[in-house]
Amino acid sequence: MNVALAQLDPEADLQRDCETACRAIRTRPEFDLVAFPELFLGGYGTEDPGRNSTTIDSPELGAVSAACAESVCAAVIGFTESLGGGRYANSAACFGPDGRLEATYRKTHLFGAGERAAFTAGDSMHVVRLGDRLIGPQICFDVEFPEPARLMTGGGAELLVTISANMEPYAADHRLAARARALDNRLHHLYVNRVGEESGHRFTGESCVIDPGGNVLAELGDEESVLELEFEPAAPAPDTDYLHLRRQDLKVIVQDNANGGEA
Repeated sequence: MNVALAQLDPEADLQRDCETACRAIRTRPEFDLVAFPELFLGGYGTEDPGRNSTTIDSPELGAVSAACAESVCAAVIGFTESLGGGRYANSAACFGPDGRLEATYRKTHLFGAGERAAFTAGDSMHVVRLGDRLIGPQICFDVEFPEPARLMTGGGAELLVTISANMEPYAADHRLAARARALDNRLHHLYVNRVGEESGHRFTGESCVIDPGGNVLAELGDEESVLELEFEPAAPAPDTDYLHLRRQDLKVIVQDNANGGEA
Protein backbone atom coordinates (compact mmCIF):
# COMPACT_ATOMS: atom_id res chain seq x y z
CA MET A 1 0.00 0.00 0.00
CA ASN A 2 1.47 3.36 -1.08
CA VAL A 3 0.39 6.30 1.08
CA ALA A 4 1.29 9.98 1.30
CA LEU A 5 0.77 12.19 4.35
CA ALA A 6 0.61 15.83 3.23
CA GLN A 7 2.00 17.74 6.22
CA LEU A 8 1.35 21.18 4.76
CA ASP A 9 0.52 24.69 5.93
CA PRO A 10 -2.80 25.80 4.39
CA GLU A 11 -3.18 29.40 3.24
CA ALA A 12 -6.60 29.87 4.87
CA ASP A 13 -7.96 30.51 1.38
CA LEU A 14 -10.44 27.92 0.15
CA GLN A 15 -9.54 28.14 -3.53
CA ARG A 16 -5.76 28.17 -3.08
CA ASP A 17 -5.85 25.35 -0.55
CA CYS A 18 -7.93 23.33 -2.97
CA GLU A 19 -5.36 23.92 -5.71
CA THR A 20 -2.57 22.79 -3.37
CA ALA A 21 -4.45 19.61 -2.52
CA CYS A 22 -5.16 18.83 -6.16
CA ARG A 23 -1.48 19.25 -7.06
CA ALA A 24 -0.46 16.88 -4.29
CA ILE A 25 -2.90 14.27 -5.55
CA ARG A 26 -2.12 14.67 -9.25
CA THR A 27 1.62 14.30 -8.68
CA ARG A 28 1.04 10.90 -7.02
CA PRO A 29 -0.75 8.83 -9.65
CA GLU A 30 -1.95 5.44 -8.50
CA PHE A 31 -1.02 6.01 -4.86
CA ASP A 32 -3.50 4.18 -2.69
CA LEU A 33 -4.17 7.18 -0.44
CA VAL A 34 -3.17 10.80 0.12
CA ALA A 35 -4.23 12.25 3.48
CA PHE A 36 -4.41 15.95 4.37
CA PRO A 37 -4.73 17.63 7.78
CA GLU A 38 -7.82 18.70 9.68
CA LEU A 39 -9.59 21.75 8.18
CA PHE A 40 -7.00 21.88 5.40
CA LEU A 41 -9.36 23.53 2.93
CA GLY A 42 -9.78 27.05 4.28
CA GLY A 43 -7.65 26.68 7.39
CA TYR A 44 -8.27 26.41 11.12
CA GLY A 45 -10.51 29.34 12.04
CA THR A 46 -13.10 28.98 14.78
CA GLU A 47 -13.97 32.68 15.17
CA ASP A 48 -15.88 32.82 11.88
CA PRO A 49 -16.35 29.26 10.58
CA GLY A 50 -18.61 30.41 7.77
CA ARG A 51 -15.87 32.44 6.11
CA ASN A 52 -14.20 29.46 4.44
CA SER A 53 -16.96 26.89 4.75
CA THR A 54 -18.19 24.83 1.85
CA THR A 55 -20.58 21.98 1.09
CA ILE A 56 -19.99 18.44 -0.10
CA ASP A 57 -21.30 19.33 -3.57
CA SER A 58 -19.14 22.46 -3.91
CA PRO A 59 -16.76 23.18 -6.82
CA GLU A 60 -13.81 22.91 -4.41
CA LEU A 61 -14.60 19.37 -3.34
CA GLY A 62 -15.56 18.63 -6.92
CA ALA A 63 -12.03 19.59 -7.96
CA VAL A 64 -10.54 17.24 -5.35
CA SER A 65 -12.83 14.50 -6.63
CA ALA A 66 -11.65 15.09 -10.19
CA ALA A 67 -7.99 14.99 -9.13
CA CYS A 68 -8.56 11.64 -7.39
CA ALA A 69 -10.26 10.19 -10.47
CA GLU A 70 -7.49 11.48 -12.76
CA SER A 71 -4.75 9.99 -10.57
CA VAL A 72 -6.69 6.86 -9.53
CA CYS A 73 -5.84 7.80 -5.96
CA ALA A 74 -8.03 7.95 -2.84
CA ALA A 75 -7.89 10.95 -0.50
CA VAL A 76 -9.00 12.07 2.94
CA ILE A 77 -9.13 15.84 3.42
CA GLY A 78 -10.41 18.15 6.14
CA PHE A 79 -12.76 21.08 5.57
CA THR A 80 -15.38 23.24 7.28
CA GLU A 81 -18.71 21.84 6.15
CA SER A 82 -21.72 24.13 5.95
CA LEU A 83 -24.76 22.29 7.31
CA GLY A 84 -27.20 25.14 6.67
CA GLY A 85 -28.97 27.36 9.13
CA GLY A 86 -25.70 28.86 10.38
CA ARG A 87 -24.40 25.47 11.50
CA TYR A 88 -20.99 24.03 10.59
CA ALA A 89 -19.11 20.78 11.06
CA ASN A 90 -15.41 20.01 11.26
CA SER A 91 -15.45 17.35 8.55
CA ALA A 92 -13.29 14.92 6.60
CA ALA A 93 -14.23 14.11 3.00
CA CYS A 94 -13.24 10.59 1.98
CA PHE A 95 -12.82 10.11 -1.79
CA GLY A 96 -12.27 6.80 -3.53
CA PRO A 97 -9.76 6.31 -6.36
CA ASP A 98 -12.56 6.82 -8.88
CA GLY A 99 -13.29 10.26 -7.40
CA ARG A 100 -16.51 9.17 -5.72
CA LEU A 101 -17.22 10.78 -2.35
CA GLU A 102 -17.56 7.64 -0.26
CA ALA A 103 -18.19 9.29 3.11
CA THR A 104 -18.11 12.54 5.04
CA TYR A 105 -17.01 12.07 8.63
CA ARG A 106 -17.88 14.84 11.10
CA LYS A 107 -15.62 15.23 14.11
CA THR A 108 -17.31 13.74 17.15
CA HIS A 109 -15.02 15.06 19.91
CA LEU A 110 -14.62 18.82 19.63
CA PHE A 111 -11.64 20.38 21.39
CA GLY A 112 -11.97 23.42 23.63
CA ALA A 113 -14.53 26.19 23.87
CA GLY A 114 -13.61 27.59 20.44
CA GLU A 115 -14.41 24.41 18.54
CA ARG A 116 -17.50 23.68 20.60
CA ALA A 117 -18.85 27.16 19.82
CA ALA A 118 -17.98 26.98 16.12
CA PHE A 119 -18.96 23.44 15.15
CA THR A 120 -21.75 20.93 15.53
CA ALA A 121 -20.33 17.58 16.65
CA GLY A 122 -20.92 14.50 14.56
CA ASP A 123 -22.78 11.58 16.08
CA SER A 124 -21.30 8.55 14.31
CA MET A 125 -18.05 6.91 13.34
CA HIS A 126 -17.52 5.61 9.81
CA VAL A 127 -15.79 2.64 8.27
CA VAL A 128 -15.38 3.40 4.57
CA ARG A 129 -13.91 1.47 1.67
CA LEU A 130 -11.33 3.49 -0.23
CA GLY A 131 -10.01 1.31 -3.01
CA ASP A 132 -8.96 -2.05 -1.61
CA ARG A 133 -9.05 -1.11 2.08
CA LEU A 134 -11.63 -0.37 4.74
CA ILE A 135 -10.40 2.69 6.63
CA GLY A 136 -11.50 4.28 9.86
CA PRO A 137 -11.19 8.09 9.71
CA GLN A 138 -11.04 10.33 12.75
CA ILE A 139 -10.09 13.93 13.42
CA CYS A 140 -7.53 15.31 15.89
CA PHE A 141 -9.00 15.24 19.44
CA ASP A 142 -10.81 11.99 18.58
CA VAL A 143 -7.45 10.21 18.74
CA GLU A 144 -7.11 10.96 22.46
CA PHE A 145 -10.01 8.64 23.25
CA PRO A 146 -9.71 4.86 22.77
CA GLU A 147 -13.40 4.34 22.04
CA PRO A 148 -13.73 5.85 18.52
CA ALA A 149 -10.88 3.79 17.08
CA ARG A 150 -12.14 0.65 18.83
CA LEU A 151 -15.64 1.18 17.43
CA MET A 152 -14.24 1.47 13.91
CA THR A 153 -12.05 -1.60 14.39
CA GLY A 154 -15.11 -3.50 15.56
CA GLY A 155 -16.85 -2.31 12.40
CA GLY A 156 -14.18 -3.90 10.22
CA ALA A 157 -11.64 -1.11 9.71
CA GLU A 158 -8.32 -2.39 8.36
CA LEU A 159 -6.46 0.91 8.72
CA LEU A 160 -6.87 3.92 11.02
CA VAL A 161 -6.45 7.41 9.54
CA THR A 162 -6.28 10.47 11.79
CA ILE A 163 -6.19 13.94 10.26
CA SER A 164 -5.18 16.62 12.72
CA ALA A 165 -4.48 20.28 13.46
CA ASN A 166 -2.71 19.60 16.72
CA MET A 167 -1.00 22.59 18.29
CA GLU A 168 1.39 23.55 21.06
CA PRO A 169 1.53 22.50 23.86
CA TYR A 170 -0.12 19.18 22.95
CA ALA A 171 2.44 17.51 20.66
CA ALA A 172 3.38 14.91 23.29
CA ASP A 173 -0.28 14.00 23.83
CA HIS A 174 -0.73 13.04 20.18
CA ARG A 175 2.69 11.43 19.91
CA LEU A 176 1.57 8.94 22.57
CA ALA A 177 -2.11 8.67 21.60
CA ALA A 178 -1.38 7.94 17.95
CA ARG A 179 0.86 5.01 18.89
CA ALA A 180 -1.58 3.80 21.53
CA ARG A 181 -4.49 3.65 19.08
CA ALA A 182 -2.41 1.52 16.71
CA LEU A 183 -1.45 -0.84 19.54
CA ASP A 184 -4.95 -0.89 21.08
CA ASN A 185 -6.42 -2.15 17.84
CA ARG A 186 -3.43 -3.91 16.27
CA LEU A 187 -3.83 -1.87 13.09
CA HIS A 188 -1.57 0.40 11.07
CA HIS A 189 -2.31 4.03 11.84
CA LEU A 190 -1.73 7.01 9.54
CA TYR A 191 -1.48 10.27 11.48
CA VAL A 192 -1.20 13.51 9.48
CA ASN A 193 -0.90 16.86 11.24
CA ARG A 194 -0.50 20.35 9.82
CA VAL A 195 2.28 22.87 10.43
CA GLY A 196 2.48 26.67 10.46
CA GLU A 197 0.67 29.30 12.50
CA GLU A 198 -2.93 30.48 12.39
CA SER A 199 -5.49 32.01 14.75
CA GLY A 200 -2.90 32.36 17.49
CA HIS A 201 -1.86 28.69 17.35
CA ARG A 202 1.39 27.04 16.32
CA PHE A 203 0.77 23.64 14.79
CA THR A 204 3.27 20.92 15.56
CA GLY A 205 3.44 18.51 12.60
CA GLU A 206 5.08 15.16 13.49
CA SER A 207 2.99 13.24 10.98
CA CYS A 208 3.78 9.53 11.05
CA VAL A 209 2.93 6.00 10.01
CA ILE A 210 2.66 3.55 12.91
CA ASP A 211 2.57 -0.23 12.71
CA PRO A 212 0.20 -2.53 14.67
CA GLY A 213 2.79 -2.92 17.42
CA GLY A 214 2.83 0.82 18.07
CA ASN A 215 6.19 1.29 16.36
CA VAL A 216 6.76 4.40 14.23
CA LEU A 217 7.72 3.30 10.72
CA ALA A 218 8.33 6.80 9.36
CA GLU A 219 7.79 10.32 10.68
CA LEU A 220 8.25 14.00 9.89
CA GLY A 221 9.40 16.94 11.99
CA ASP A 222 7.70 20.33 12.26
CA GLU A 223 8.31 21.63 8.71
CA GLU A 224 6.21 21.34 5.55
CA SER A 225 6.80 18.02 3.83
CA VAL A 226 4.99 15.02 2.37
CA LEU A 227 5.73 11.64 3.89
CA GLU A 228 5.52 8.81 1.37
CA LEU A 229 5.66 5.19 2.47
CA GLU A 230 4.86 1.75 1.13
CA PHE A 231 3.72 -0.91 3.60
CA GLU A 232 1.35 -3.86 3.73
CA PRO A 233 -1.48 -3.82 6.30
CA ALA A 234 -1.82 -7.17 8.00
CA ALA A 235 -4.32 -8.90 10.25
CA PRO A 236 -3.32 -9.06 13.94
CA ALA A 237 -1.68 -12.22 15.24
CA PRO A 238 -4.14 -14.45 17.15
CA ASP A 239 -2.33 -14.03 20.49
CA THR A 240 -2.50 -10.22 20.33
CA ASP A 241 -5.85 -9.72 18.61
CA TYR A 242 -7.19 -7.54 21.41
CA LEU A 243 -10.55 -6.94 19.75
CA HIS A 244 -11.42 -10.62 19.94
CA LEU A 245 -9.51 -11.53 23.10
CA ARG A 246 -11.02 -8.82 25.33
CA ARG A 247 -13.53 -10.07 27.88
CA GLN A 248 -16.88 -8.34 27.96
CA ASP A 249 -18.39 -10.36 30.81
CA LEU A 250 -16.45 -8.65 33.61
CA LYS A 251 -18.17 -6.72 36.36
CA VAL A 252 -16.79 -3.84 38.39
CA ILE A 253 -16.65 -4.19 42.18
CA VAL A 254 -16.25 -0.87 43.97
CA GLN A 255 -14.63 -1.19 47.40
CA ASP A 256 -14.80 2.11 49.24
CA ASN A 257 -14.30 1.85 52.99
CA ALA A 258 -15.61 5.36 53.47
CA ASN A 259 -18.97 4.16 52.19
CA GLY A 260 -19.10 0.92 54.05
CA GLY A 261 -16.90 -1.30 51.91
CA GLU A 262 -17.95 -3.43 48.97
CA ALA A 263 -20.84 -2.11 46.87
